Amino acid sequence: MVSLQDVAKELNVAVVGGGYAGMTAAVELAARGISVTVYESAQQLGGRARAVRYNDTQLDNGQHLLLGCYRETLRIIGMVGGDIKQDFLCLPLQLELHNQFSLKAPRLPAPMHLLVAFLKAHGLGWNERFKAARFMLALQKMQFHLPQDMTVNALLDLYQQDHNLKLKLWEPLCIAALNTPIHKASAQVMLNVLRDALNRKRADSDMLLPRLDFSALFPDRAAAFVVQRDGQVFMSEGAELITVNELGVAITTATGVHRHSHVICAAPPVVTAKLLRPIAALQASVAQIDALEHQPIYTLYLQYPPQVQLPGPMLGLHQRYSQWLFDKGRIAGQRGLIASVISAEGIHQDLSQGGLANKVIAELREEFGITETPQWYKVIAEKRATFCCSPNLSRPNQVTALPQILLAGDYTAGDYPATLEGAVMSGVRCAAAIR
Repeated sequence: MVSLQDVAKELNVAVVGGGYAGMTAAVELAARGISVTVYESAQQLGGRARAVRYNDTQLDNGQHLLLGCYRETLRIIGMVGGDIKQDFLCLPLQLELHNQFSLKAPRLPAPMHLLVAFLKAHGLGWNERFKAARFMLALQKMQFHLPQDMTVNALLDLYQQDHNLKLKLWEPLCIAALNTPIHKASAQVMLNVLRDALNRKRADSDMLLPRLDFSALFPDRAAAFVVQRDGQVFMSEGAELITVNELGVAITTATGVHRHSHVICAAPPVVTAKLLRPIAALQASVAQIDALEHQPIYTLYLQYPPQVQLPGPMLGLHQRYSQWLFDKGRIAGQRGLIASVISAEGIHQDLSQGGLANKVIAELREEFGITETPQWYKVIAEKRATFCCSPNLSRPNQVTALPQILLAGDYTAGDYPATLEGAVMSGVRCAAAIR
């Protein structure tokens, strides 16, 4: 009789890409005693959630917010040695658009906490508050499942959510969750997020702001976890070619040809499509990847003198270039450092980096009276940050037509939009599919 240990010894899995999806798969496999090798083309791990060093300051290539319902992400961070209480600033659900709108959830059981938050929201009339509460009750009644997908905007119109509600509540939530404008975004995927974050346990809606950079938060720890279990993690060594034969899978990198039993392709979708295009059996998956549209995320860091701070660790602006502001001093002890995040497509894309910085500096002066001049600024523009999460979108499965090749990434099939939780869940599925 063949034991699981004997089967594990016969497996030798390659993971192409050291972002959150790829490193999750590597950790899951290493924990099962399966030999795993990670090939990462960059000099650091993390993919689109990675550390960036600028002017002797540790930044991230984008600000990411985790929710309490991100169970797989929090589990895998804990698995490699993270401490959730120390690694995150935890805030109860709150949506704050400076001087325009405020919604804060009390510490009541779900979904009562949300209904009370709607009814006590500032910046909405009583009629609008009741409309928002009735909308959530209707979603609960239908168990957050639509008979047919549509855009978020169409769903909001169907349930009589007026213009002010859209601008102050639903549009900011949609763009934050799906990185897609409401006239393009999938209502069903939006409901999946609302279902998991707002309708189960109260703590599921908690907002978790990382105190560490995103490479240190998980991928670097994951690499140490893999190496401690006899795996390998190669940096600055991306896959150039993937070939399949009766003996398994071969990956060509700058250092030569490496043979494996399986490969989990966890590179960005454009890179994955390029690697898989020569493989005839995978043309259906490649076609799905090619059909994906993409949405940008711009993050502007401004280093002010250390005494400068915002009224809170995270807040939004209404009808401004900046959508969300993060005070890195309050979150991570980086005093005077403010991050402005602008998600999805918009007029900001027409500005130069200097022009965008000037707009945001003016907004901070007008909104908060910050008259100091920043010592420096840094714009990080991820022009293909996420897939455009449109209705009825066909996304490639993790398991492909060739059982030796699997796909991991937040763009692959699943209930979630392009989030860290979606990426981690794809990595878990890939690892589970290798038996």
